[in-house]
This record gives sequence, C-alpha cells and structure tokens, in this order.
Amino acid sequence: MNERYSRQILFREIGREGQEKLLASRVLLVGCGALGAMHAEMLARAGVGKLRIVDRDFVEFTNLQRQTLFKESDADERLPKAIAAKTRIAEINSEIEVSGHIVDVNNSNVESLIDGCDLVIDGTDNFQVRYLLNDACVKNGVTWIYGAAVSSYGTTMTIRPGETPCLRCIFDEMPDPGTSPTCDTAGVIMPIIATVAATQVSEALKILVGDVDALHGSLMQFDVWANDRQRINLADPNPDCKCCGQGSYEFLDAESQEFAAVLCGRNAVQIAPPQSTNVNLAQLADKLRELGEVKQNEYLLRFLVDEKEVTVFSDGRAIVKGTDDISAARSLYARYVGA
Repeated sequence: MNERYSRQILFREIGREGQEKLLASRVLLVGCGALGAMHAEMLARAGVGKLRIVDRDFVEFTNLQRQTLFKESDADERLPKAIAAKTRIAEINSEIEVSGHIVDVNNSNVESLIDGCDLVIDGTDNFQVRYLLNDACVKNGVTWIYGAAVSSYGTTMTIRPGETPCLRCIFDEMPDPGTSPTCDTAGVIMPIIATVAATQVSEALKILVGDVDALHGSLMQFDVWANDRQRINLADPNPDCKCCGQGSYEFLDAESQEFAAVLCGRNAVQIAPPQSTNVNLAQLADKLRELGEVKQNEYLLRFLVDEKEVTVFSDGRAIVKGTDDISAARSLYARYVGA
C-alpha cells in the first residue's frame, strides 16, 4: 500500500486494516450533481476501490458554482456528468476503478445498478428516485445514505435495512410535485452542500471499515445560514411501514416508468422511451441539420427548434428545455426523434 493514504492510515479508527477494506469496497453513487460530485471526490481520495457513478444529466454553466468535479470546458461540451466525473476522478486517483453510467434510474434498472455494491449514497435531486432507492435497498438488504440540500438547509439519514427505520418509516408519503423547494426555485449555497456531503461520506467510511457503532443513528438537519443543527434520534423500524414492515415495494413494482416528467424548477421536461434503446446519434444529427446547427459529442446531441433546446442521449432519452408542458415536449420528441 503506497504512501498516498498514509495520513488516513494514521487515523486510528481506520488504520491499515480499514484502508484495505476501503480499497476492496464498491460504492454506488446515484446522482452526480452538487452532492454526488463531492461524494465521488472524497471517496476517490479516500481510496474506495470501486465507484459506480450514475447520472442522467449533462454539465451546464449553472452547475459550476457548486459542483466541484466539473470545469467550464465540460459545460461548453455539454458532457454527461457521469462521464465528466469519471474523467476527473481518473486524474485524482488513477489506482481506483470508476464506471460512469448515463442513465435515468428507474424501476427497470435500479436493482442491477445496486447489484454487487456494498453501499449506496444518494446524491439525487428528486423524491421519486429516493423512494425507489429505498424500495430497492430494503428489498436487497443494502445500506444506503439519504441526503438532500437546498437553499442553506440540508438533511441526511443512514438507512440500514433491518436495523434502522427506512425512508418510508420517517416520510410515509412522497411529497406532491411542486410542494418542496428545489435548487432551481430557492437557490443553494455551497457550504450546505459541503456539510451534508461530508456527513454522508463520514457515515460511508464508518460503514465500509466496519465501525457501525460510530454511526450517528439519527435524522440530521442543518441550516448553515441560521447556524442551526439538529439531531432527531431514530427509534426502531416501524412494523407498519409499507416498505420495510410490510414488504410492499410500490415504487419498485410499478408496472411502467413514467414516459415524461417535468424537471422541477428547470423549465424543462424529460422524455424517456418505454424501453432503453440505442440511438445512432450521427444519423440523427444528419437528419436534423436542416433545422439549423446541431451540436454533438459521442454521448448526446442538441439542437434548437421552436425556441426550445432539445438534448438527445444515446439511450433515447431527451430533455426539452424551454417548456414545462409535457404534451408540447412529447410532440417535439415525436416529430424530431421518433415516436
């Protein structure tokens, strides 16, 4: 083991044995925005041997204020976040294995993404995926660490199936769309991102080295602007919980994934085909050039039509920016990408 981790090995609670456990671990990072970028960098520098990074989106200039792995050229090129993160991490620690997955996490792929992982960390920006992660992790007995941050406020909780309450024990029903603030509606400052991410990664390191007695065992809440920090101690799992108590995985067992969804606060709609496909981006770009300029890289292409910016990914998904009207976005998708 080289001297890269020498200062971490000197930390008694990790030591050489703990470092070897970290190097042998595999962690799934769901979402590589503000929280996820910090998760990825801290875990890579700590020497977690295998990172699986999943994100559906691409880098934009508005991300650069808080998403630490990305640079201006990533936004210029509209690189998918999972790919930009993988490239940057290879420069930080070339000794670990990193895979980047440009996918929208849904009930058809979440269990395969979790498979083989020791731990899942939540860096998402929506409750739908969090409740889906909760179902999948509880069903498969995989520990996951919930986290959220917006404005100057953040919260996190570590969920160990069978040992602690799950997400639905605490928040029984998913909030209605539009009822919760988002970074695009309420803004966000980087200190709360760093606070929540650091707490999540600290918990992750404890779990991976086997020091579960050191876990905080609570729902932690922070407001860095109001100088407020609270810990709500957690009781035992709720036997009446739909998920961990009754074994009803309604988000995981949904018959179909929603074909279209408004991206809250972004004035954009994501369109996804019922089944993942493989779009020939070069051929599609040729077909679309009569509309005007088409920009393309190996992962996605984008074009402007009817004052909307349409970004098409190789798996058939598209993000239509400039509208929150699902029917209008579907119509553009059908006209220019396919039914």
